[in-house]
Amino acid sequence: MGSKMTMKVILRQALLVLGLVFASAAIAARAQAATPAEAFVQDNIHVGLDILNNKALSTDTRRTQFASFLLSLTDMKRIADFTLGQYRRGASPADLAAFDAAFQNYAVAVYQSYFAKYAGQTLKVTNSQARTADDFIVATQLIDPNDHSGQAPLEVDFRVRTDAGKPVVTDFSVAGIWLALEERDQFTSFLGQNSANIKALIGHLNDLAKQYRNG
Repeated sequence: MGSKMTMKVILRQALLVLGLVFASAAIAARAQAATPAEAFVQDNIHVGLDILNNKALSTDTRRTQFASFLLSLTDMKRIADFTLGQYRRGASPADLAAFDAAFQNYAVAVYQSYFAKYAGQTLKVTNSQARTADDFIVATQLIDPNDHSGQAPLEVDFRVRTDAGKPVVTDFSVAGIWLALEERDQFTSFLGQNSANIKALIGHLNDLAKQYRNG
């Protein structure tokens, strides 16, 4: 009898240890499954949401903090280059520098306008896809804790590049619409209708930035 009880105890302890081993392995596997691009998005994007959600800050302070945050993890120059398309090749260095500055001002206003719509929500990384060894699409969902409608959360995807030595965001999409791609289409269309006049596009961007900030 004592021998049987001892065997049962040993067996129970062995199963417990085995279960802990499997659980630890599963946790480790999940931790390893998070790619650097996923970790970068998960660790950083919520910071921007927290800034926009902080009602203790004045509008100007919130705008300034969000701009600093955005510029710290986004490669604005790369995005600006992309949005000019073929018109970048014929532009002067002075016009390109002025455009980069105007685009940064415009982009901060646009991004803040996009994310301000989702105040109070949290961001959850769901998966990622490697386009190349240093180019990733990280899929996320914006979770509204007060939404009980049963509708699927809004999907926001981030394009993350790691070829510059550290991860940077180079584009994002809301509900499948990539912002930099939309901007390139709009900018190149504008330049096509305005004799490739970069200065005219700069003025247009400055006007749009004001509209986004006052909207």
